[in-house]
Amino acid sequence: MLTAFARAFKTPDLRKKLLFTLGIIVIYRLGAHIPVPGVDYQSVQQCVDEASKGGNSLLGLVNLFSGGALLQITIFALGIMPYITASIILQLLTVVIPRLEALKKEGQAGTAKITQYTRYLTIALAILQGTGLVATARTGALFSGCTVAGQVVPDRSIFVTILMVITMTAGTAVVMWLGELVTDRGIGNGMSILMFISIAAGFPGALWAIKVSGKLAQGWIEFGTVILIGFVMVALVVFVEQAQRRIPVQYAKRMIGRRSYGGTSTYIPLKVNQAGVIPVIFASSLLYIPALIAQFSTGTSGWKTWIEAHFVKGDHPYYITVYFLLIVFFAFFYVAISFNPEEVADNMKKYGGFIPGIRAGRPTAEYLSYVLNRITWPGSLYLGLIALVPTMALAGFGGANANFPFGGTSILIIVGVGLETVKQIESQLQQRNYEGFLR
Repeated sequence: MLTAFARAFKTPDLRKKLLFTLGIIVIYRLGAHIPVPGVDYQSVQQCVDEASKGGNSLLGLVNLFSGGALLQITIFALGIMPYITASIILQLLTVVIPRLEALKKEGQAGTAKITQYTRYLTIALAILQGTGLVATARTGALFSGCTVAGQVVPDRSIFVTILMVITMTAGTAVVMWLGELVTDRGIGNGMSILMFISIAAGFPGALWAIKVSGKLAQGWIEFGTVILIGFVMVALVVFVEQAQRRIPVQYAKRMIGRRSYGGTSTYIPLKVNQAGVIPVIFASSLLYIPALIAQFSTGTSGWKTWIEAHFVKGDHPYYITVYFLLIVFFAFFYVAISFNPEEVADNMKKYGGFIPGIRAGRPTAEYLSYVLNRITWPGSLYLGLIALVPTMALAGFGGANANFPFGGTSILIIVGVGLETVKQIESQLQQRNYEGFLR
């Protein structure tokens, strides 16, 4: 990987793309430290310090994806979560709404239209999430238990509230624009790169907190053990993410005029982890709903006490069991809506393709469904284990909760984005640094 980056910086046009991407990353990280107008910065810092010592945050997943900007209440506080949510919603609606499904089949023009809808939905979600964040900060519920939580937003007038919501929404639009700039003029997928940077930004602080809270050899043994566990988990994720089942496909030879078409052999790559990190995000978001309801409810009712005891922290057996089952369920659900065996079988039949030993048409679709279900089981179990094992293994070192940087969501996103970016760099290097037929 380091060799690929070194060679990329020696190529002028690739060096320009890499430097442009690095410049966008710097702008993104600067925006994550500029506070929103109307916020008392000192009170926010005091509450953030108290929350980090407590080791638990209800909005930890969103704060993780914003690179810590959410709890700092900065102009990029919402980060890329509205865009991610909008993209997932549009992808789910594509299966339900025939108009969106028709746009998806229209090619580049339809994709551009869906992208435009995603932008509009992102702004709408940013307004809703920004309003919720400002309302939570004003009431002091954002930092529950902090001594100065009620002083985070000193001026509670309507004008200041609207200004804060507009600023956060504009920040989300800028983040979306920066991501699209990286996609067009930089290296890799812009939104994935920004997500990668947001998560990686929390690594140094979290690792140092483990070292400070450690008791063996001034914390260096705990620190080294965490690093070792992280390397093992990354190696496991790389191995499984690269694993795929290749289904052979042959195309019959056809004569059109004097030319011969077809007669080639290829394959359909079905990844073991076909769903990616989406099931983990779905399960995490769904498990936050009971804790969110309990936090905003008043009184000390029995159901609120039970939820706070079992579903707020990520180390309870009930939480772990439900989390694992939700990941397995959403893995099958997302694979079912993102891969249509009947559509693949129809396209193969249309162009004269067939799987050796399988008849074209319905038998091909049934065979693809059978293979997909077989490989989704180990993929879903792998996602559940990756999401839970790091948290349980690191629980004894302090500061390791469900959103610790070496947790499942973080590892899957960082490794996935890193592999995809390196592949794009290597493919562009192969296009530019080739040897001619004559030497």
